[in-house]
Amino acid sequence: MAATTRLWAALRKEKMKPKRTILCVDDNEQSLSIRKVLLETRGYRVLTCATGEEALERFKKGGIDLVLTDLIMPGLDGTRLIEQIKGLSPQTPAILLSGKVRIYDRDTRADVFLPKGMYAPAELLERIRLLLVRKRGPKRAQSRTSRLPTQIGVA
Repeated sequence: MAATTRLWAALRKEKMKPKRTILCVDDNEQSLSIRKVLLETRGYRVLTCATGEEALERFKKGGIDLVLTDLIMPGLDGTRLIEQIKGLSPQTPAILLSGKVRIYDRDTRADVFLPKGMYAPAELLERIRLLLVRKRGPKRAQSRTSRLPTQIGVA
């Protein structure tokens, strides 16, 4: 019975933890699908768009924690998509990916550039994690340190 109670408590705690939402953009449906599965299995909520225009409209609705976009797409490409997103929300992290360009030296507002196929999935996941921690900022650390004196005083 106690094990069941602990299990339900753990499940409730897991549900309470908000999932971070990643907007994935790529005109290649297969790449988009692979990335979506990779991120969802790591606990992220993933919204997918096949065009930059569609992604920009989705971003404007709110609730996006990070943008992961392909560089070369018809219409609104990844660089211009990120420029527009950063214009609306400068603190939103953005990762630019490309299968055709290995070194990207154009001026970009992307936080990270990764050439497709030149990084391990673990590297992408780690970059995402670090960008989301940086976006969240010191709020969490401050709340922990503000509780610290009372915890020490109790002991």
